[in-house]
Amino acid sequence: MDGFLDDTCGGLTELRVHGVHGTPPQTTLHHPHPWRVAGDGVTGFYRRWWPEGRPAGGDADVPGVRRREAYAWGGLTSGGRTLALWLPLLPFSLVNLAYFMLPRPSRGRWLRRLAEAGLRLFALLLTGTLVGAVTRASVDLFGWQCTAPGRACTLGGAPAFARWLAETQAGEPSRRLAVAALAPLLVVALLWWLGRRTWQRDEQTVVPPGGGPHSPIPLARPRLWHGGAPVWRLRVVHVSFAAASVGLAVAGPFAATRAGFALTVANAAVQVAAAALVVLPSIARRLDPHTGAAAPAWLTWSCRGLRAAAALTLAATGCAALAGLGPGAAGRQLPGLGAGTLQQTLVLGLGLLLLAAVAALAILDQPRGHNPAERRALGGLGAWVALMLAAGMANVLALGLLFWTAGYLGEPGSPTALAPPAVMLFLDDTIWWRAAVVPLLALAALAVAAVLWRAGRTERDRLAKRLAHYYGERHAPAVAALWSCAALTDRAGLVLGVLTGVGVAGVTAATALGQFGLIAPVGGLAGALSSAGSWALVAVGVGLVLIGRRAYRDGRLRRTVGILWDVSTFWPRAVHPLGPPCYAERVVPELVARVGRLARTDQDQVIVSGHSQGSVIAAAVVLQLKPELRRRVALLTHGSPLRRLYAAFFPAWFGAEGLAAVRAAVPWHNLYRLSDPIGGPVFRRLDPFAAASHGPVSDDPVDRHCWDPRRPALGEPLPEARRHSDYWLEPSYDAAFDRLVRIKAPA
Repeated sequence: MDGFLDDTCGGLTELRVHGVHGTPPQTTLHHPHPWRVAGDGVTGFYRRWWPEGRPAGGDADVPGVRRREAYAWGGLTSGGRTLALWLPLLPFSLVNLAYFMLPRPSRGRWLRRLAEAGLRLFALLLTGTLVGAVTRASVDLFGWQCTAPGRACTLGGAPAFARWLAETQAGEPSRRLAVAALAPLLVVALLWWLGRRTWQRDEQTVVPPGGGPHSPIPLARPRLWHGGAPVWRLRVVHVSFAAASVGLAVAGPFAATRAGFALTVANAAVQVAAAALVVLPSIARRLDPHTGAAAPAWLTWSCRGLRAAAALTLAATGCAALAGLGPGAAGRQLPGLGAGTLQQTLVLGLGLLLLAAVAALAILDQPRGHNPAERRALGGLGAWVALMLAAGMANVLALGLLFWTAGYLGEPGSPTALAPPAVMLFLDDTIWWRAAVVPLLALAALAVAAVLWRAGRTERDRLAKRLAHYYGERHAPAVAALWSCAALTDRAGLVLGVLTGVGVAGVTAATALGQFGLIAPVGGLAGALSSAGSWALVAVGVGLVLIGRRAYRDGRLRRTVGILWDVSTFWPRAVHPLGPPCYAERVVPELVARVGRLARTDQDQVIVSGHSQGSVIAAAVVLQLKPELRRRVALLTHGSPLRRLYAAFFPAWFGAEGLAAVRAAVPWHNLYRLSDPIGGPVFRRLDPFAAASHGPVSDDPVDRHCWDPRRPALGEPLPEARRHSDYWLEPSYDAAFDRLVRIKAPA
């Protein structure tokens, strides 16, 4: 190869780990010609290549002495085209986040296990919610209502395929349902394929032996990043449950016949068996890969038996439906929809029980004293709020699909409407009432935005007075506005709590109104809210489809959408196996192995430099290293959300004990700016105003404040603020890096 590339491993290595947005290697290295020296096109380690030959200067790589290396992992979350298929899976990711937000007090272990079982059951019902929405849209609205004699699909404006099915199978409703069931079965198959493909790609990388399986720090246990087997078991349970729900929708209307009754019972039995398996603690238990421990054989065989039973029952249901099960029960809507209503009621009731359990765990886990580093977001109720957000998003997707399908095939209507026309497709009153909650949520969001705007303005005025002596009267208001806007991130928990409270109250009221039929959502204010909500839900659904379609073709948009997955899929699929894959289960083992290769002897040192989400990955990697390897490693983080977001929302993993373990393991410096809306101090915030007058004032050696924007010289304009980016270009970055260097370069 022509040019110059350092491919040695000895000496000092600066290993840079980028943050969100799939930062390319040339940006991370600040070099136009990166060259991959290890890894593949999805995740790789890159170094600087000089095509003109070996460069001169103190910044260049020197073989055997020093080098700069970048680890690019953005291909896991923003590189593949299948990213476009992940958008509807966001509720599943939120359920997994809720598991890691659970408080883990030393007392009340039985209560935590009960809450974890409730989370797994909630996740299973959430799968039923989304698959059930596709089933209702296809089997009920299309197969049962639209193609029935004299209904919308028999009229002139209906799609050709729908009119053909309505005309040829007018007297065989079971055949119409069997054909309509292909759509939800295709969705189930797609979920299974995505889960299996990502498991094979990302979740079979084993962490090298290091931190020790019996560490008291949860983040230091290798089993956290070893989830292939439990994810497989959970995937079998969820797919079987979803397939049985489709079979139940096809067989349920014919339960009055002998064959229909037997198939209905068989599908219901599969769902009950799946629910029974999912609450078992061992179903999701992760085992340390270095101890040779294995899951109980009966559990593996139970999952395989459930999978076989679900496949056989579904095949029998489809064959019987195609052969003909009779006229079925009478009704304008698909008989058996009460099962879906029961499932929604179970979700609501389980949510209330989990609220009590999470609140009890939060009380038992209250930190002593008033250390800001131990601040709990939402008072420790973050897990429950994440669950409710997951349920809310799932319902938005489900309702949007139902209203769009009804509007595409005919006209959506309420069963309480009088003298319905033939083109009307009926949706339960509960669905209409839940649509009415959407405008109320929009009003609540506007009110919260107004409160935040007022709070930001007050903070801006306060900061402007203090910043005047440093930036001058001319520039102080602009800097104060920048800093106060960045500080709004600290109010994210409050915003989520308020909106979640409004949404839960609205859905509870909507469920009660729909179940008891107190008021019909037709006409008046109720009708206006329901109609507005239905249009908003359709717009959301269509918007997601358009974003996904464009993301499939546009790599830049994929990287932008990938930010969502950079944050939410750091955590493993602990309770929901069908969510987007956990990239850390591949990233952490690869980084641990790479650090071991670069720091083989005491004459070698690796300084892991993590920006933003990369600092979270770096902290997890440090705790997985062998004790003798940690002596050759240092940590430099910048723009880090470790305390601001992770310690606040995931205290059991990144709380005071976890961060203290990282600090005790390796030398550590952390750079932050007050203009950064994401990063911040890890342990204690430095008072920048006191530091400007008297030098650094801090009792913690880790955190270092960086002024942003830079102080202009007299008569100069205010420089552009860097906010969350380009920490590598800060002069304080080089100073912090030099302080971490332990080895001396040979003469």
